Order: sequence, then structure tokens, then C-alpha cells
Amino acid sequence: MHVQRTTIADRLARRIAQLGLALCGAAFLLPVASPRLIAEEPAVSPPSNLVVDGIPAIPKSLEQRVQAYTESRGAAVLDWHPERRELLISTRFANTNQLHWVKQPGGARKQITFFAEPVGSATFEPEDGRGIILGRDVGGNEFSQLYRLDLDTGDVALLSDGGRSQNGGIEWAHDRQRMAYMSTRRNGADRDLWLMDSRDPTSDRIVVELNGGGWEIADWSPDDSKLLLIESLSINKSNIWLVDLETGKLRRITEHPENVAYGSAAFTADGKGLFVSTDLAREFLTLCHIDLESGELKVLADQLSGNVEGMDLSPDRRILMLSVNELGISRLYRFDATTEQLQPVIGVPTGIIGGGVWHSNSEDFAFSVTSARSTSDVYSWNAVSGDVERWTESELGGLVAESLSEPELIRWPSFDGLEISGFYYRPPAKFSGPRPVIINIHGGPESQARPTFLGRSNYFLNELGCALIYPNVRGSNGFGKSFLLMDNGVKREDSVRDIGALLDWIAKQPELDSQRVMVTGGSYGGYMTLACAVHYSDRLRCALDVVGISDFRTFLQYTESYRRDLRRVEYGDERDPEISAFFDRVAPLNNADKIKIPLFVVQGGNDPRVPLSEAEQIVDRVKANGGPVWYLMARDEGHGFRKKANADFQFYATVEFIERHLLNGPQP
Repeated sequence: MHVQRTTIADRLARRIAQLGLALCGAAFLLPVASPRLIAEEPAVSPPSNLVVDGIPAIPKSLEQRVQAYTESRGAAVLDWHPERRELLISTRFANTNQLHWVKQPGGARKQITFFAEPVGSATFEPEDGRGIILGRDVGGNEFSQLYRLDLDTGDVALLSDGGRSQNGGIEWAHDRQRMAYMSTRRNGADRDLWLMDSRDPTSDRIVVELNGGGWEIADWSPDDSKLLLIESLSINKSNIWLVDLETGKLRRITEHPENVAYGSAAFTADGKGLFVSTDLAREFLTLCHIDLESGELKVLADQLSGNVEGMDLSPDRRILMLSVNELGISRLYRFDATTEQLQPVIGVPTGIIGGGVWHSNSEDFAFSVTSARSTSDVYSWNAVSGDVERWTESELGGLVAESLSEPELIRWPSFDGLEISGFYYRPPAKFSGPRPVIINIHGGPESQARPTFLGRSNYFLNELGCALIYPNVRGSNGFGKSFLLMDNGVKREDSVRDIGALLDWIAKQPELDSQRVMVTGGSYGGYMTLACAVHYSDRLRCALDVVGISDFRTFLQYTESYRRDLRRVEYGDERDPEISAFFDRVAPLNNADKIKIPLFVVQGGNDPRVPLSEAEQIVDRVKANGGPVWYLMARDEGHGFRKKANADFQFYATVEFIERHLLNGPQP
């Protein structure tokens, strides 16, 4: 049974993890001649699916000198084989992430899928492991369809409707035959509960129609008669429901007048109670128990300091594995469901833990870990021996782990006295004098900057001598639910002022050059980038907006319907005249005349979250005002670039942009 959950923000937005600067791609127009490009030197050719507008021709020599920073890869755990101690993982060996089989710790990775599009999810059929149910979309549109891969024949069969619907979140029944999953196929907006025998697609049926796009399956009851669902209304508010599979009736388990969040939920062994993570009467998600008959809630792990961001219950329901976010670092704990004793797991590398899946033997637990000096790799922990074993050792390309910068936590007071923090990466000591700065703002807005592997962004540190700062402005996750609410609705620009306060902090640091500062970010971080370019053009050198929102009103009108109401809770309802007027006042689109610095906009043509129109309208408006704009758009990508060829060209263009506009010329 797999009940792993990351943050509620991840569940609502289902955002793509970013390594370093998560930038977008572009389609191809004739490149503008570069003053750096001599006649004899060839230029980098963009992939044919990219649109390139206003970007100078990029010298082939740039591609060659950055190559060592483009070849790293990571691995993520997906599932255990149901009978053998072997793992199904995701990693990239060509252009996209595909499924691989690893049969022992440190063993070879055998690739088993070879699609043009990346595989987003996968699980073994639990009866005998002869089939894999996988999910993948087309061109980053996030309309993930379910397929069955027959491992005996290699045949791939479509199980879902194949249309503009999202299908996923599979949980297997204990009978090892039926899979429950969620789908938006009924109307594109509401996420309904479905059941199917994966070997008989004709058995597919809807169990209950639900309202809203924030529903997920948490667990099957021990007797397979009920399903446990979590309904997310915002990052701060969610409910737990029970579904009777015979009658299809819903029973609400939790109801609170105030904002209360539930991150994870699972049945106890006797089926009479639930293990949950919740922030009821506290700031952080904490492990608790709910009695299903009385509704009484009991705190089980009050000594934890930070959000329980992952909770996985062993198949025999005796051990809960908890991943806890403690000041941005993940700590893994074992909770004994019988004795209620909590113990830290020893031997896990320091970093950020992802995934989390139990073997059917209830002894082996697999997870992934990433850190500033290590890309994501897969590990396992054994409940009997306590041993931690490493299953993959992903390549860093030409990078040397020991040479990569590790961040320090910095803090600064904002305009209203609120303390804001972030992670500061210093360039190597070989660079002298005050260093230029790149501020990289996370998306969400309920995500969190954490000390993760920077990937390609290490080039900006090691080779260009830039300092990197990843701030956690108000509204970020990981600092308590009160902090999360501080940017909602009409308080939106308070988070922009947090960056203004960071600029004040930078100006006081003798090792930093406050005259050479660039701001960048993806998704909501893209909005923040544009807003900072509006408010602080006199203090910034340039800005790079990746799949960013340029007008909340148009964004909410055209984002996909299954996520619209969830985003309205955070940003405000554009149908409210007061909110609509506020959006008009603060929209970077309506203040584009104040953007006086070079702007680079990156976008995916199939983005279902932040529509293509958000990028097109800000590019057109800034151009009309006479501002310099680079524009890169990929026809075969969505909310961020997943294909290596696209990401590579995006990186080359980014280096060119930084050298021209932040550093004022190529670096030796």
C-alpha cells in the first residue's frame, strides 16, 4: 500500500520539480546575428519544434564549454516488484525520462520503455508483476493517460479514454486485482473516483462523481469495502471522506469551521481508525490518530519540528515511515504503530527525501535523496536490520561533487519587520571583487526553496562567478500555516516587497555587487520576476521569466478548469469586482511600461497551468513599449521543459542572456 504524500502544495499544483533554473523552450524563427559570432564560427541550431524570437545566434563554442553541466541525470523510485527484491525506477539515458529496472543495490539499470514522451508514473500489477501500469501525456499537456505494458510480450494497451482528461493516482486493492484511480474524463473539471481490473479494461467504471479538482485516493480499507479520499480545497484546507464501494455513498470524516489541512491518511490495522498528518490546532503537519467511531483526534508525534511531508504505512500496517521537513532538510523517522514509539532512521544521506514505497514484504522501504552535491538517487532501508542501501549512483556529467557549492541559510527583515529567509550559494574563491547576483524565486506560490541539486545552475556559480540566492518569500511552504496565508488575495504584492528587502540586504554585503542583480523564477516565480521588473527596474540589471503569470485575471480565465477554483482560493476570484480591479492594478501586463531592463520570456506551448497567452501578451506589450525582449517557446512542452534537447538550447540561451545583460560580455 502506497500512501506517500509530499506537500499539499505539490498535490494541488502537481508541479514539475525544478533543478536549478527551470526554464522553457522555443520554436524556430531566423536567429538574429550575434556580435560575438564571427562569420566562420557556426551557431547552435535550435530543435525544429522551438520558436526563437529576438534571441541572437548562439556560438557553437558556448555549447561546447557548458557541456559538462548538461549531462547530469537523476533517478526516482517508482515501485518494488511484488515478488522479488527489485526496483522500478525513472531516469533518463536519452532525451526523456523512461522506466528502468534495477535488480539489486548498485545494479545495472535496464531500460524497459522507449517512448518519445517521458513516462510520468508507473506501478507493477501486484498479483504477479507481469504487467506495469504507466501514465504519460503528450507534449507536456498533463492530460496523462493510463497504459498497460505487458512485460511478456512488450505490448502497450491504452486503458483510459485517451482524450483531454487527467488519469492517475492509482491505489491497488488488497485482492491485488482492482485498481482505484482518479479521472477528470466526465467533464474536464471534476476529479471522479473510478475502478478497473487492469487486465480487463471493459471492467472500468465510475464509483462516485465528485465536485472539484482537488481529490485524491489515500487508502483502501483492510477489508477492501471502502476507500479513503482526501479533498483539497486549498493548501490550508482539506477534508477526509470515506466511500462505501457497494453503495457509492460518501461519509465525511472531518469538518472544521477554520482552515485545517490533512496531508496524508491511512487506515489502522483494525480498520477502526486512521493515521493522518494534520495541522489542526498547530502550525505544522503532525502525525495523529482519528477514531472513526468517536471522531476523537490524538496527537502521536508532537515532538517533531516541521511538516510531515511524507507518510508511508507498511503493508502489514505496523510501521509508518515519516519524512519530515526540518528547516528545508528532510529527516526520516520510523513510527511503530503498536508501541507508538518514534525513532530517527540512521544512515540516510543528508538532503531532501522524495518518493517512498514499501515492498510487499513489509521490511524494505525505498526512497530517493537529493542534495546540493548529489543529484537524485534511490536508497532503501530495511526494517529488520536497519541497513540503508544505495541502489543507483546517477552521473553528474563532468561535475565533481566536492567542487559544488553548498548553501548557507540567510535571513533579512522585510518592509514590515517580518523575517524572510533563503539559501545563499557563494561562487568559488577564485573569483575576486563584488560578485553579480542571480535571485531565483520558486513557484507555487506554496513551494519552498530548499538546498537541492542545482544541476546546470552550477555553471553560473563555478564558471561565471555569480552568487545565487533562493528566497522563501511570505506564502512559502515549510514555515507554518500562518506564513502560508500572508500573501493571499490583495496581500499579493507584499511578497514582491520581500524581494525589495532582499535587494537592500544585498546592497549591504561587501562581497556582492548590488549594481549587477538579475531576477528569475518559474510559474508563480515567473510572476514574481515580472513584478520585480516592474517595481525594481532601477535596481535590477535584467529578468528571466519562465512560464510566468503576467495577469492573474487572464490566468484564472484560461488555466485548465480542473485547477481554476483551487487557484482562486490562493490568488482571489477574478469574478469579484474588487479582486478584478486589484488584479488590473498589479498585473505586470498593465505595468509593462515600467519594465526598463532586458527581459527573457520562456514558455511551453501546451502548458495547461499557465497558458501560452500569458507569455505572448507580456512579450507583445513590452515590445510595443520598445523594451528588449528575448522569447523562447517550445511547441512540444508544457509547464517546463522535460526533453533534454529543448532544455539544452534553453540553457545555452540563458547563458548568453546572462553574459550579455548581467555580466556585460562573455566570460573567459
